[in-house]
Amino acid sequence: MLDFINWAPDVVAFHVFGFPVRWYSLCWCAALFAGYLNMKRLYKKQNIDEKYLEQIFLYCFFSVLIGARLGHCLFYEPGYFLSHPIEMFLPIRHFDTGWKLVGYEGLSSHGGVFGMIFAIWLYARRTGIRFIHVLDNMGILTPLSAAFIRLGNLMNSEIVGKPTTKPWGFIFENNGETFARHPGQLYESIAYVVIFVIILLVYRRYPKRVGTGLYFGLCLTLIFTFRFFIEFIKADQEAFEAGYLLNMGQVLSIPLIAVGIYSMVHSKKGVGLK
Repeated sequence: MLDFINWAPDVVAFHVFGFPVRWYSLCWCAALFAGYLNMKRLYKKQNIDEKYLEQIFLYCFFSVLIGARLGHCLFYEPGYFLSHPIEMFLPIRHFDTGWKLVGYEGLSSHGGVFGMIFAIWLYARRTGIRFIHVLDNMGILTPLSAAFIRLGNLMNSEIVGKPTTKPWGFIFENNGETFARHPGQLYESIAYVVIFVIILLVYRRYPKRVGTGLYFGLCLTLIFTFRFFIEFIKADQEAFEAGYLLNMGQVLSIPLIAVGIYSMVHSKKGVGLK
């Protein structure tokens, strides 16, 4: 009889005035806080005025959230959400008993990337900081934030892996299961921390390459190459993916890997702020 890890955490961390605060929300907050602190260090090192710091935080917060939400709704469940557009934007869902606050059940990392790029474009136009310079800075710090978000998925017992007999397999009891699965969320979280360390080490060795596209490209290539392969041991998120050679996560990862490689190949030294 194999011993597996029984995983059944309470998705709610605590309550504030009767309102439940979920672990997933706390992980998102941790991701944003880590991104803010790391960006603050980068701005200081690169002699960028800190008055621009709060602006990028606000731009990215709303754009990543909106992009991630729309990405999930349009990539994974277009049939449902196009006929329930209100639920696309508001954290509510309609049941037979009426409307209920459920939070944003479904966020796509690919959609979040598209949202972030759009936010950075707007931010660059407003501040005068070069677009590619901001993209490179985001490429340095994004993997660590992504690691926190995957931990949130683990606490929610979502985006699970395929069944396994490995001793580190998780039995996701909150999903009503009695067999072990690969903890795909944990694999991704660990991988993103490793990628963060790799990019940080490269940055410390070549700080002047910020603004060339190197770090943006490195981030996209490493994260989504790993994402492409980890999908082979993850359960399909939607029924329509069953039987397909590649699932939606892999299909969406391919163009981002291509953009990442292109960005690295065409990066040049010595390009900074305007």
